[in-house]
Amino acid sequence: MLNSVLTSFAHRRRAASLSACVPILCLAVILCGCASAPGPTAAVSTRRAFDFPHDTFAYSNELVWDYRYDEHGKWVSKPHLPKPDYTHHCFVVARSARQFFEHARFDPAQPPANDATYRCLIKRVISLGANHEVPDSARVVIPGYANLHDFSAAHTAILQATCGGAWESYLQRGHWRMIFFFPRHHQEKMAQQLVTHIRQNRPPVVHVVRFPQLTINHAIVLFDATEAPDRITFSAYDPNNPSHPIPLTFDRATRTFEYPANDYFPGGKVNIYEVYRDWIY
Repeated sequence: MLNSVLTSFAHRRRAASLSACVPILCLAVILCGCASAPGPTAAVSTRRAFDFPHDTFAYSNELVWDYRYDEHGKWVSKPHLPKPDYTHHCFVVARSARQFFEHARFDPAQPPANDATYRCLIKRVISLGANHEVPDSARVVIPGYANLHDFSAAHTAILQATCGGAWESYLQRGHWRMIFFFPRHHQEKMAQQLVTHIRQNRPPVVHVVRFPQLTINHAIVLFDATEAPDRITFSAYDPNNPSHPIPLTFDRATRTFEYPANDYFPGGKVNIYEVYRDWIY
């Protein structure tokens, strides 16, 4: 989870390193502008829906820091002990879940393969863009397992080593967007875009931010949306908490997203935008 990285920088008084990225990000904005690909139509998809128990990884992106409120009501942190082995991979895990959903087909009727074969198959899945669709006949067949959850429970080390490094979370191509203002009409439009993609069974990966605050900088996968007159409640797969879905709420009146309190965020308003959907993001 990237917010733990930023917290670490703040603890070491090295937050100034973040500002060094601003010129590069600004250049990206100048080159790319505010263009975005037109959204798909709102028609209900015939594709299968994202199945949380089966389409998620069995392992989690671990936290570098333990967070809590102190006796004065201040949100504080301290290093997690023992030091975790798999951290700063929230974007990698979220993106990989979408890639397996789009590009893989699990076949438990086939005999399990060896580690070298699985490593090659994982690389094939990850080599395709998260938003790139392939026909069922072209999907990468993963033998010996019924779904991603079972596969990742049995081959955690291979998947963690092959899906991507932490640097891919740092350098996700859409990070330039988080340093700019998020007007309410943008968030309203984003909420509807996310509903459209979910209705088409194209589970969006979203960046959750409060920049320039460092309380959260995270990636999750949305896979369901319940609309009401006053709000939209999204269901999300959180790489940090893979045991159950979490809610992300959009308030129609204030045109604001709210993220629940958990073991790494005190809860509250956040900004959201979709990533891994085109060459800009």
